[in-house]
Amino acid sequence: MKAILGKKIGMTQLFLEDGRVVPVTVVEAGPMFVTQVKTEETDGYNAIQVGFIDKKEKKMTQPLKGHFDKVNVGYKKYLREIRQDGAPAYNAGDEIKVDIFAAEDRIDVIGTSKGKGTQGPIKRWNYGRGPETHGSKSHRVGGARSAGTYPGKVLKGRKGSGKMGHERVTVQNLTIVRVDADKNLILIKGAIPGPKGGLVTIKETVKNG
Repeated sequence: MKAILGKKIGMTQLFLEDGRVVPVTVVEAGPMFVTQVKTEETDGYNAIQVGFIDKKEKKMTQPLKGHFDKVNVGYKKYLREIRQDGAPAYNAGDEIKVDIFAAEDRIDVIGTSKGKGTQGPIKRWNYGRGPETHGSKSHRVGGARSAGTYPGKVLKGRKGSGKMGHERVTVQNLTIVRVDADKNLILIKGAIPGPKGGLVTIKETVKNG
């Protein structure tokens, strides 16, 4: 399972050799360092733990400092686990760079969507609007959501206003347009979840074709 952590930079566009314009998202991916190797014999599953983005020593807790010092890896801001199909091919302290991917590779991108705060049901759930004519008092309200008699209350699970966004989102089967190994950049066709500067995980797609 190929995967790498990255930071979303923003969007731009590329002109391909045939003249087509392709919208791309630029991601600063890696380098990341393997901080721990987990195997089925010792932990019950195969995975590697990786660290990404440098962090100052004074902002580290003592347990985490010891964790990084044990494998002689600089202090990192993010720690994530990447599951492996078989026994991991990496050792603690190994560096993983963006060159594990190439142009035309198919990938899945996992990120946290933009938080939009508290929203009404029209924006949050795509409810229809009320009448716009003069005298109507129901332009952008949610409307009736419960029975007037039995049980006389709003049942759990009904859609309404509330917090929107800031959720884990996975976009599948995207295409890598270009990889810049010198600048640790991946250019992905289309949009990916999250704001600028947000952490994303890029891994080979689980879909075929």
